[in-house]
Amino acid sequence: MSHARSRLTAPIALIALAAIPLGVPAGATAQNPQMTPEERARLMAEYEARIDAELVSERPIEMFDSIWIEELTWMEVRDMMADGYDIAIISTGGIEQNGPYVATGKHNYVLQGTCEAIARELGNALCAPIVKLVPEGDIDEPSGHMRYPGTISLRQETFEAVLDDVASSLKAHGFEHIVFIGDSGGNVQGMANVAARLNERWDDAHAHHIPEYYRYGGGGFLESELGIVETENDGIHDSFGITSLMMTVDPTVVRYDQRVKAGLAKINGVPIAPSEKTIEVGLKLRAYRTALTVEKIRESIARAGT
Repeated sequence: MSHARSRLTAPIALIALAAIPLGVPAGATAQNPQMTPEERARLMAEYEARIDAELVSERPIEMFDSIWIEELTWMEVRDMMADGYDIAIISTGGIEQNGPYVATGKHNYVLQGTCEAIARELGNALCAPIVKLVPEGDIDEPSGHMRYPGTISLRQETFEAVLDDVASSLKAHGFEHIVFIGDSGGNVQGMANVAARLNERWDDAHAHHIPEYYRYGGGGFLESELGIVETENDGIHDSFGITSLMMTVDPTVVRYDQRVKAGLAKINGVPIAPSEKTIEVGLKLRAYRTALTVEKIRESIARAGT
């Protein structure tokens, strides 16, 4: 992958910045009563000049290989955007009860694998940090998942406000397409609501909600393509498809070793041992969901351009 600003030499502009006072916040100069208005204006002008110079300075080290914004430096994000990365993916997961074997962050672990796969397949997308907190039920009089210890819930208005702020932040930096994908069914309506409001408000960027991402069994993919059939219903908030996806990231989050030891290494009648076989299934399911989601993202972007 080629990046426009990949030279390793530290620019003279960066060295010159050291002569300008660091970290002069907008309100700090006003707290010094001995400073004249002219002195305050001069300090603020110097501060702004420092920021302006820093924003166009060259990256002094090689590019790090990641598509996660939180793993990149601001310079790496800037330079990837300059190279055409104009899509930002906002994924939503949750912290909720998932039966006796699966960690409360189930959806977030799945998204660690799927969001990265989707972004890399698109080739010009970055993943925002996973939105791990979502509506999970009433808080004051606990309902739904909130009846189980460990669940964390947001009010619907809070969730939508967070999505709006995250998307608006990404747009402010120049991303042209903000994509919402949700790994939990309870997140779908909120993402659709926010995407619709953003598109009414924006005229120089587009929000895209991709509901097709939320197809855990791949619309019959496991059964029709891989011959995997869940013959029972354990009555817990889990499935073989979910478990297989999680195991591609980390088998410990489905308590694989403990379940094998206890003779409970199966879900809904399907064995999860040996782990290598289940992980292979999870990778195939991830590839299916990735291909479907990438197709729908590209279709949505094409429609936005007409």
